Amino acid sequence: MAVFRGAGVAIVTPFKANGEVNYDKFAELLEFQIKNGTDAIIVCGTTGESSTLTHEEHLDVIKFCVEKVAGRIPVVAGTGSNCTETAVYLSTEAEKIGADGVLLVTPYYNKATQKGLFRHFKTVADAIKIPAILYNVPSRTGCNIEPETVVKLCAEVENIVGVKEASGNISQVVKLMALADGKVDLYSGNDDQIVPLLAMGGIGVISVLSNIAPKETHEICEKFFAGDVEGSCKLQTKSVELCNALFCEVNPIPVKKALELMGMGDGFLRMPLTEMDEANVPKLEKAMKDFGIL
Repeated sequence: MAVFRGAGVAIVTPFKANGEVNYDKFAELLEFQIKNGTDAIIVCGTTGESSTLTHEEHLDVIKFCVEKVAGRIPVVAGTGSNCTETAVYLSTEAEKIGADGVLLVTPYYNKATQKGLFRHFKTVADAIKIPAILYNVPSRTGCNIEPETVVKLCAEVENIVGVKEASGNISQVVKLMALADGKVDLYSGNDDQIVPLLAMGGIGVISVLSNIAPKETHEICEKFFAGDVEGSCKLQTKSVELCNALFCEVNPIPVKKALELMGMGDGFLRMPLTEMDEANVPKLEKAMKDFGIL
């Protein structure tokens, strides 16, 4: 059974001016998401700046999220690492904390062969009982999970259930689903490709857009599942300008600025990420206004 269907938010980790995690603000964001129909919380992913969290902070943020969500919707914890031992540690601890699943990014910097990727993901998944979703984002990791490897992992490792596909390569996704034979839960990792991946048999999205437009992102999926493909497509195309604005600088710089513009955050980031270039702010504001957020 899928960890979730629909729109899961790749939620930001809010910080204070001194760099500490702002748990009060985080609680507000979680309630905003649940109130507006988000189907799952994906915590400590790329958008959550997990790469700058200490292991202790990483697990504390997951624990806080699990406790605040309190079973109302699934919580998927980002626990991937380029070190297999670290990924095992974070994943086993997330399971103890009560996460409903884990999201495992491909090893970055050191990369891996397809054989290495298979061993890495199998080792992590074998250490836990909760479901694992693979995360393919070669633009960040320099490492691509080939469709054959995804299918082999989902077929041979019981609790590896699917993949967040953020390569942007539609041809690769088509090949993946041609090989999948119903064994792969496909999630879009790109907000401007939700409908195309749903059309290929996908079951949802792990979304940056959902941070600021949870209701609409949920509805893109809900309408598609209900057979209103035209309505789903209209929402998808309406979101394109905003999606582009949210990625005019590296994620999560723009989405944190967007939350600040909505009065829902302070925009603080951890270095090496820095505040959004002032020249890009009007573009983001316009896209948010055109979408109806501001």
